[in-house]
Amino acid sequence: MRPVLEVLVPDGFDLWRVAELERFALLPLGGDLSPAEVGAAVASIAGWNAGDSDGNSDGNSDGNSDGDGPPRPADPLASFFHGLVTLEDLLVAGGLQVTDTSTGVTFRPGCCDGLEDWRDWYRFADGGGLLGFGHEPVSPLAECVGSTVRLTVNADEDDSPVIELSVTELRTLLDAAERHLADFLALATDWLPRHLPGHHAPVIAALARALDLPAPAPGPQP
Repeated sequence: MRPVLEVLVPDGFDLWRVAELERFALLPLGGDLSPAEVGAAVASIAGWNAGDSDGNSDGNSDGNSDGDGPPRPADPLASFFHGLVTLEDLLVAGGLQVTDTSTGVTFRPGCCDGLEDWRDWYRFADGGGLLGFGHEPVSPLAECVGSTVRLTVNADEDDSPVIELSVTELRTLLDAAERHLADFLALATDWLPRHLPGHHAPVIAALARALDLPAPAPGPQP
């Protein structure tokens, strides 16, 4: 199990160096990312919260769909991060991806349960039932039957591949996924003051809130 982020670096982005990644590809998050990959991840998370559907910071003038937020700053960096640091409900498209290494089957996140909701998995592990992650044409579904968890790659298909594991195994995987997220946040906390001095503190706090993690100690000052 690995947390993955759906890449959304705005077209023509030039505020800092980012890795060249395919738009909407899934980037695994953890402590092993290169500086350029961290830059792409930070840009993508800010892009998903930029205030318009294309991930560009010039959509809504205030970066808030209801129009009652603070005005967007004129400074390009502050403007780009405006939605991330001001919106109450943050979106981090992606989720937790599970691969069965014995069969090669991969359970990918859907469109309806992003990384901002990753702790839903813990609630599912504790309470069982069903946990849906998307809708047609691809509907990933997790269900708990007794002590067994079934991860259906696409519940819209009768012959969809399935991953089965125990609830105990799921909790172990979730603990590892949480460490990956914490390692990424620590890496970003170190990266931000080095590459974006003067903007890092509110962005670090917003990233922690977006990923539902405790805010780490600030990285070294540039």
